Amino acid sequence: MDNSETSTSKVEAGAIAYSQENKSYIMMKRAMDVAGAGLGILFLSFVFLMIAFLIKLEDPKGPVFFKQKRVGKDGKEFYMYKFRSMVFNAEELLASLLAQNEVSGAMFKMKNDPRVTKIGRFIRRTSLDELPQLWNVVKGEMSLVGPRPPLPREVVEYTDYDKQRLTVIPGCTGPWQVSGRNSVGFHEMVELDIEYIRKRCIQLDIIIILKTIAVLFGSKNAF
Repeated sequence: MDNSETSTSKVEAGAIAYSQENKSYIMMKRAMDVAGAGLGILFLSFVFLMIAFLIKLEDPKGPVFFKQKRVGKDGKEFYMYKFRSMVFNAEELLASLLAQNEVSGAMFKMKNDPRVTKIGRFIRRTSLDELPQLWNVVKGEMSLVGPRPPLPREVVEYTDYDKQRLTVIPGCTGPWQVSGRNSVGFHEMVELDIEYIRKRCIQLDIIIILKTIAVLFGSKNAF
């Protein structure tokens, strides 16, 4: 066998090893997602009930949960769930606030958004509004860790480079959430996500989850 055949064999063997490693990671990640989300829903059920009660107490007109169409892996759309943190007609008021966007790129964030309720400010600051996304994880639409799922109107503005974020299942938390959140601009968020996609492994996912727990309460950059 000549050198070229040997080199080809090594490349093929490396590709097979990478493919097997990737499949193992995906299987382990899914198992961790189902177990983590299931236990989260079980042990946090009382917190769910308390938040639901407070939301209806402050603004009884709207629902407890807020669902919003998001873009997942390979551009597939799905409904992402949150606890409602805004007034019941928040989407209707958005157009009048777009000029006051406080972050760069294809996102809308406003620190003193007048649509946010009192209980809404608390659950957003502590990220408790994100808890219903555990159901999205159980359904397989999201993972515990991954890039933030964007809105369809945001994806319309994506470049081909930005669309690399859509090559994996989106997550409840990720590098953006533990690296400054809204103080990090859109382009920096894209770079963080692409770096995560290149390096992703179970160890990195666990590190991000632990960092998320550390910043969960009282993050000054969450709004």
